[in-house]
Amino acid sequence: MNILVTGAAGFIGFHLASALLRAGHRVVGLDNLNAYYDPALKRARLAALPEGDFQFIEADLAEGESVQAALAGERFDVIVHLAAQAGVRYSVENPQAYTRSNIQGFLTVLELARHNAGLRHLIYASSSSVYGANRKLPFAVTDPTDRPVSFYGATKKANEAMAYAYASLYGIPATGFRFFTVYGPWGRPDMAPYLFASAIIEGRPIRLFNKGEMARDFTYIDDIVAGLMAAIDRPPVPDEAGVTHRLYNLGNNKVEPLRRFVAVIEQAAGRPAIIEEAPMQKGDVRQTHADIDDTRRDFGYDPATPIDIGLPRFVKWYRRYKGL
Repeated sequence: MNILVTGAAGFIGFHLASALLRAGHRVVGLDNLNAYYDPALKRARLAALPEGDFQFIEADLAEGESVQAALAGERFDVIVHLAAQAGVRYSVENPQAYTRSNIQGFLTVLELARHNAGLRHLIYASSSSVYGANRKLPFAVTDPTDRPVSFYGATKKANEAMAYAYASLYGIPATGFRFFTVYGPWGRPDMAPYLFASAIIEGRPIRLFNKGEMARDFTYIDDIVAGLMAAIDRPPVPDEAGVTHRLYNLGNNKVEPLRRFVAVIEQAAGRPAIIEEAPMQKGDVRQTHADIDDTRRDFGYDPATPIDIGLPRFVKWYRRYKGL
């Protein structure tokens, strides 16, 4: 198949593009290589892609006309939209970046899908952040998502509404996946595994927000990619209103306390952490937990990587990448 992957130089996009190339698909990867974190890591990911039919386009999805021009003449069987301005805490500081990337950029993708004759499936990234202040655990896709506690979560909730509207108006088969704290090799430098591993290895302190009284449904990257790959050729059937749009959780379905997460990194790094306790950050939630029953039923999704396996793999990659 001919597949467009946006955010192809990003963490999840790189891993998905790699899996697609190994499976023999043609992949067009689009990314703006922005400086939210070091673009050198993004370029290193692109350089590490396996051999295959891959074309990279550097473009900003918020510039809709230039993206359409760059993709002129292309017809895709599947579009996987993973590009976004990520980070809950940064959305407090710079909400404009999230409006530009996550709202305007997603509209560009929806318009590409609308005018792509023969598109079989649009898959897009949502987030567990849409659950916001929801206290029911585990989080299910049927739970209310009208109380976001971060602007990032609000933009992802908006994406779901936008995708549903386009599916309703234009018959686009669209599936949104709510990701739960993804980690693994080639991960983002602004996320806890990278921050903690680098600090522990270098003997710097780490900050545990809410005094470490937090827990997450940490999900290893290979499990996320397996879920996405299983969904590629399984577009949604029409719902009771005849709309081809579905939402799913992609998580590990296992909650890990933050302090145990740190302990596993300590063991893998061979050094103890210097811990500084800090208050709760704006936009954060104390716990996440994914209900993945629907994802198991429809895609055979079965996450298989606990943090005791995934985090040592990450630390090993980090040492190799940094030459330590």
